[in-house]
Amino acid sequence: MSRQIVLDTETTGLSADSGDRIIELGCVELLNRKLTGNNLHMYFNPGRDSHEDALKIHGIGNEFLKDKPRFAEMVDEILAYLQGAEIIIHNAAFDVGFLNKELELTARPPLSHHVAGVTDTLAMAKEMYPGKRNSLDALCDRLGVDNSSRTLHGALLDAELLADVYINLTRGQDALLIADDLPQGAGGALVASLDLRLLSLPVLRASESEVAAHADVLAQIDKASAGKTIWRSYEAA
Repeated sequence: MSRQIVLDTETTGLSADSGDRIIELGCVELLNRKLTGNNLHMYFNPGRDSHEDALKIHGIGNEFLKDKPRFAEMVDEILAYLQGAEIIIHNAAFDVGFLNKELELTARPPLSHHVAGVTDTLAMAKEMYPGKRNSLDALCDRLGVDNSSRTLHGALLDAELLADVYINLTRGQDALLIADDLPQGAGGALVASLDLRLLSLPVLRASESEVAAHADVLAQIDKASAGKTIWRSYEAA
């Protein structure tokens, strides 16, 4: 069973190495690419104020966070939830950097030690849509994901949106036959064994009007190329 966790964080600023900390963690679980509802959502007291620019993005004030637990108090629950899953993050380097810093401060190994791997949807989007805007909002617009409720960034809401975006980005993979017992083809690719003799394909022949229309199109192309079309040379031969 394929277990994936779509993850997002909100932070006090942009630099974990300079002392910024995670203030919100939102995780959405997918089993076999379907939402399960087994989500994880936590706020943390970071022990410091958020930068003004960060506050404008997430709107999570210090007064709201002052009675929330420290990350260190919740780390075991977080790692138990993430254990062994593929983690899906948009701009993974940012969130992983903050998570690794929090784990380092609690004397835990880095994230890669606890999970099966990390997939960066920003890197996927850049490959699929080179030269275009590939922010979460831009991808929601491009892929038809409703983000109208996203007036401010929130870790759980953004994780839910990203889950939709990820499923849309990888929708073509639904048609792939992937299993441990399938034979491997050239280059190690998995291929399904299919006996074509079992298939009965109907033969649909063109009607007279369709044949005439096709001949007319070919004649127009031949005329436009001054009689240099390849099929005319074959007909002459």
